[in-house]
Amino acid sequence: MVNETNVPTAKPTTLEGWVKLLDNVRLPVPQASHDRVCRAIRDNRSSLRDIAEVMQQSPALALSVIREANRHTHGSMTEPAENLEVAINRLGLKRTEELLERLPAVPETDIAPTLRQLQMISQHATQQANGFFASRLARLWQDIHWGSLLFLSPLWPLAMTHPQLLEDWELRVIHKGESARKVEKQLFGARLLEIGLTLVNLWRLPIWVQQGYHLLLTEQRELVKVLRIARDSGHPLRQQNRLDDDPTLRRWLNQPANTVLLANGLALSAQHAWDSPHSKRWQQLTSLYLQMPMDDVRQQLHQQAANSARHHAMPDLWHPAVALIWPWGMNRIHARLLPAQAPSAEDLAKWRGQCAELLAEPSRFTNAMHLTIAARDALVACGMRRVMILMADRTHANLRVHQTAGLPKEAAGLNFPVNQSTVLQRLLAQQAQVRLTPANNAQFSALLPNGLRSQFGGEHLLLRSLLNNGRVIMIVAADQGGGPFSEICVQAFGKTAQCIEKALHNFSRRGQ
Repeated sequence: MVNETNVPTAKPTTLEGWVKLLDNVRLPVPQASHDRVCRAIRDNRSSLRDIAEVMQQSPALALSVIREANRHTHGSMTEPAENLEVAINRLGLKRTEELLERLPAVPETDIAPTLRQLQMISQHATQQANGFFASRLARLWQDIHWGSLLFLSPLWPLAMTHPQLLEDWELRVIHKGESARKVEKQLFGARLLEIGLTLVNLWRLPIWVQQGYHLLLTEQRELVKVLRIARDSGHPLRQQNRLDDDPTLRRWLNQPANTVLLANGLALSAQHAWDSPHSKRWQQLTSLYLQMPMDDVRQQLHQQAANSARHHAMPDLWHPAVALIWPWGMNRIHARLLPAQAPSAEDLAKWRGQCAELLAEPSRFTNAMHLTIAARDALVACGMRRVMILMADRTHANLRVHQTAGLPKEAAGLNFPVNQSTVLQRLLAQQAQVRLTPANNAQFSALLPNGLRSQFGGEHLLLRSLLNNGRVIMIVAADQGGGPFSEICVQAFGKTAQCIEKALHNFSRRGQ
């Protein structure tokens, strides 16, 4: 089995270095999924299909089994196993069970959130693929299903070893609009697509996954042509005429393998916003591919997102279906109270403006007070009603309140000894985020200073530590009045924290 050794997580700077590192990462499997699969294998009544259905509930487990089966047939004339049922059949139940025993099985909450988030996006993509394409191309449903689930799998080990790099990439490429090629050269020393394609080939993943990466890397001219036609979604007859005039382009678009790329594009872009330009482009491409009106595409897209959330959503992760108006989702996480109202488009526009000020280079801030005021205002703009920004002293012995919003005036003079709270100690030791809910409120509240916890009445609170030059210098506490959070605002809180960290970094380098 690959991944048998503990992997050093020093940051590589070349394509070869990244491939070597990521190929040797052992992806953790949720303990509950691991136990279910073990029981299914030991049950004489379970068919291979039964076992595969249980196994695919853990994307990391499915990937590990397919890779193991393909590793044993590498170099032979045997075609790679492109789905889980074939992989289990090739390995046999005994070797499959031995593989399970070697995989790290841990409680789901102990698995890095960035990794779980990325795997949930893959599950969402699979739901979209099954909903949009599998019924229309029933003969190819296995190819569609497994290609969609495994398309992002080369990034899963990266989300485990270097989650901050992926967050930096998202912040700069998606939110700031910087060139992906330039950002990836700086962060990784290689294109992410090249790293992905090399791993896809090494792991012998489904051919449609390989074709998707090839398309994004080498067939951009065709993609741009099709995107231009797809933009004309209000005139389907004109679109069809343009495709008829270019039969080569029409054949290129109609390849069944494109379903895998479309499904992942829809799921990934939805993470940013349903109405973002990225999301609109993938919706238009899907509309053109299926010859389906855009309104129908959107309706089905939202329905499949809701279905995905029912099966895959987790309280501490962001699923874009939460941003949709679905009655079933209103009290999905906190049944006793309605979540805070989601921000309006005007609110979000104001918040983006605040974040742009924080991200400006060179830093526009003249002193630390100026910066923390902007940080506080950005946190309020993202939907937080009560905010407290605490700064650590040089020895990390004390935390002093630096800025507040929505709190009594006396809160501005508070100072908290760190040695009296294990939660504050943890937040100061490394970058972390703690979310208090009714399920864990009693546990965490007992570990926070009374003077801090008493400022935030209610059972819902976010605490996050912020880094500068690898050291925690600030902790932010925020809530939406003490009731359940709007999940959109929780996502915006995380993005705002990244913007504040970038502002701290730029501020510390001013004059250099």
